[in-house]
Amino acid sequence: MDVLALEAKGAKNDAPAAPAPSKSRPKAPKKAKRIVYFEVEILDAKTKEKLLLLDKVEPIATILDIKSMFHKSNQRWYPARQSLCLDPKGKPLKDEDVLQMLPVGTTATFYFRDLGAQISWGTVFLSECIGPLVIYLMFYFRVPFIYAPKYDFKTSKHWVVHLACLCHSFHYVKRILETLFVHRFSHGTMPLRNIFKNCSYYWFFAAWMAYYINHPLYTPPYYGEQQVKTALGIFLFCQLGSFSIHVTLRNLKPPGSKIKKIPYPTKNPFTWIFALVSCPNYTYEVGTWMGFTVMTQCVPVAFFTVIGFIQMTVWAKGKHRSYLKEFKEYPTLRSPILPFILFYPEESKNDHSMMLIAIAQCVQVNVWHIAILATENMK
Repeated sequence: MDVLALEAKGAKNDAPAAPAPSKSRPKAPKKAKRIVYFEVEILDAKTKEKLLLLDKVEPIATILDIKSMFHKSNQRWYPARQSLCLDPKGKPLKDEDVLQMLPVGTTATFYFRDLGAQISWGTVFLSECIGPLVIYLMFYFRVPFIYAPKYDFKTSKHWVVHLACLCHSFHYVKRILETLFVHRFSHGTMPLRNIFKNCSYYWFFAAWMAYYINHPLYTPPYYGEQQVKTALGIFLFCQLGSFSIHVTLRNLKPPGSKIKKIPYPTKNPFTWIFALVSCPNYTYEVGTWMGFTVMTQCVPVAFFTVIGFIQMTVWAKGKHRSYLKEFKEYPTLRSPILPFILFYPEESKNDHSMMLIAIAQCVQVNVWHIAILATENMK
């Protein structure tokens, strides 16, 4: 046994040594990817004049980045005032569009259009709401030079007039607070000229309806207390519904985001109308003014309700088409503003929209003359 053990040990010692592990060669460093820079040319959409040539623009630059570069070369045209297109008559590119994702070569040509002086949506909304609030209260308190001197600063004897003032003020205070704390606007600005058009519309109608509701010769609704209370219920119901919809739409969009999502009903019963309507905020707004019309039984309020309904229908149809175009899974049961109503086939949508816009514009142009004649008859 000892001899065998010694032989085995000797054989083990005689075995060739295992080769030492070879050192691995260090890998050659990877070559950095070569960045292909773009050359961006900006031309005037009307004259085709070259306005700016940007060299070495990064491929991940957005349209907003290019607008900022353009602004540095010309302080007059700030980003919100610029519209950049790939074609002189094409659609404006979105600020978030990335240069390398656009159908352009390494030399990209954009066409510039001046959108004119801009103003923030929030400022326009506040101006639209503060004006009617102040104007209506001036008529309610009967400040001098509105009615006969003997009625100066003397409020109406009818309780429905005081209730109407509370409802009108509540509506516009609610809109102001929503503008400040709830709304998130998809577009930051609009043309400055719009503030004059929008404010004249809201301010004029506020003065026209306030003149008659607070007039010393105003007569209460025909069916009295029952009519007023029913209308008040409709008004408050629609105001709560409108607020619920605005909160729901706010929660769909994180701060600073432009990502669109499909709004769906939530646990709040006022949002269940989303199952049937694309723009229930407009539905509730129309219901609000219908309630105010019945409460006051006033013709100017009815005019304002009808014109507002026409305009909001145009907006709702546009938003409804946008939803259908952007989301393939968009619920087909929904209609723009009223359940199962005012939904037209695709081929006739433009004709109906243009017709509604024309009606609204005609009424807005002539309503001032109607108001003057009515005022003269009252005197």
